[in-house]
Amino acid sequence: MNKSETKSITPATQTSTTTKVAPQSKRYDDALKKAAVENWIKSGKPGTVIAAELGVSYPSLKDWKARYCGDAVPERDTLEAENRARRRELARVSEQRDILKKTLHIFTEPPSNVTKPLKP
Repeated sequence: MNKSETKSITPATQTSTTTKVAPQSKRYDDALKKAAVENWIKSGKPGTVIAAELGVSYPSLKDWKARYCGDAVPERDTLEAENRARRRELARVSEQRDILKKTLHIFTEPPSNVTKPLKP
């Protein structure tokens, strides 16, 4: 190599090596988005777990759910909420039953402090 070859750098090559390209956002097709949302709803797993398994962000998964399924709630949450409501109702009804049993016992038991009736 001689000295003339090392100095021949054009300005065009200098700018091409210094420019930075912005990272492109990932694009997912609609089929993948719908499948991810259906998986989330049917599995009952938390959304953060599903997002991590698929390699997507949780906010993206929530957006897809709003777009494709509206207000659908994962089944696990629905069942747990229903179970909590039924347990509260059972406790309330059991308490009412116990009160009624005590009341019935009080009214059907003969009083112990009553004197014997008078004979005519």
